[in-house]
Amino acid sequence: MANFKVDRASEDARRELTDIMRTLKDPRITGLLTIVRVDLSKDLSYLKVYVSSLEGFEATKQAVKGLNNAAGYVRRELNHRLKLRRSPEVSFIADDSIEHSAEIAKILNDVL
Repeated sequence: MANFKVDRASEDARRELTDIMRTLKDPRITGLLTIVRVDLSKDLSYLKVYVSSLEGFEATKQAVKGLNNAAGYVRRELNHRLKLRRSPEVSFIADDSIEHSAEIAKILNDVL
């Protein structure tokens, strides 16, 4: 039963994070950012957000720096929106999976 609660809370956090990220005004957070994966700890106290960008891995790294600077604001907004007993500590991690999958798709298209 507890696993269901963690899965539901992580999906809710993912949905709310996409909305919160749209409101951030940091100039480093530009372009199309995608939340690839959200890992919420079993005790709901730590939240790892894997972010990727279509503009490349360097743009993702810059965006992650801006997002980590705004982590306090994001944590407060998540607490207000999700009404959790304990607000999770948010950390953003750069992920290059979108760029990697685009390269694979390009190779497959060249082969076909």
